[in-house]
Amino acid sequence: MEGTNPVNKKLAAALSGGAVLVLALTGCSSGDDDDKLDAWAKDVCDAVQPQAKKIESANAAIQKETSDNSTPAEVQKTDAKAFQDMSDAYKAMGGAVQKAGAPDVEDGEKKQKDAVTELNGLSASYASLRKQVEELDTKDQANFADGLKDIATELNKLSKSGSNALKTLEEGEVGQAMAKQESCKSASVTPSAAAG
Repeated sequence: MEGTNPVNKKLAAALSGGAVLVLALTGCSSGDDDDKLDAWAKDVCDAVQPQAKKIESANAAIQKETSDNSTPAEVQKTDAKAFQDMSDAYKAMGGAVQKAGAPDVEDGEKKQKDAVTELNGLSASYASLRKQVEELDTKDQANFADGLKDIATELNKLSKSGSNALKTLEEGEVGQAMAKQESCKSASVTPSAAAG
């Protein structure tokens, strides 16, 4: 099975970079009380936490597949499911931020809208990666390895470009309000993200 594992390790490394995006929705500092903003942060954090866990599990599945001596077909199946899970999770996060409405801060509406657009974009990107991995030829080892390399490149791009609007959303008061929420605190301790 030479060729699959090294390439798949690359895929896993790129993927753990992508998982860092989840952290853009979790704060790390504390600030003043603002009931309205706290309520908004609680809504978002409570909705985001299970999705962050889903992304973490998908990431772990791909990592595990790289450490086993898996066949291309097994790798394909695991990766396709993981990408679909991630796509669903980002879509759900976008829905959560949309549903929560604009945070009660300056430019809150624009920040919210940009974050929703970004999360939906990430969802579409992962759905497209799932399609890509499903179309790979598992019978041809070399072609399969090449295909995985392309997917790893896409993932790298995703992890670098994905979280600007999310970072903007959680700057200042919003980040401080989120930092106080238990669900955001627990969402921020993903080992896969720490590795990225």
